Amino acid sequence: MKTLHFSKIINVPAGKVWDTMLEDETYRQWTTAFTEGSHFEGSWEEGEKILFLDADGQGMVSTIAENRPHEFISIKHIGIIHDGVEDTESEEARKWAPAFENYTFTEENGRTTVAVDMDIEEEHEEMFQDMWPKALQKLKELAEN
Repeated sequence: MKTLHFSKIINVPAGKVWDTMLEDETYRQWTTAFTEGSHFEGSWEEGEKILFLDADGQGMVSTIAENRPHEFISIKHIGIIHDGVEDTESEEARKWAPAFENYTFTEENGRTTVAVDMDIEEEHEEMFQDMWPKALQKLKELAEN
């Protein structure tokens, strides 16, 4: 497992970037860079369970490991969802879980650098190296408009 890092400067305060990144309506828009129909079910509150799903209901089972509003959020991916069934025990799920995905928001002079650090299996590295810059560009466009 390795950790990928991505960042983007967005010309609005951290609170605006945070809201754009995590609110349901705009989350669905910027995450189309990963898959059409991408959405979440659950809560961003620390300690809560959250599901990250595609249009077919496939995806990841996660918990929010840490939440410091407008500063930092840590997502702990603990399993997969396949055909509507949560799986945290199979070999497929355990080969990469737990994995963390962290978002850090650093504001300076009304501009925010959003940094993403994501644990990833090397076989998926190229895919995320392509997708994350597109997702962050979409996030920037949504937050700034």
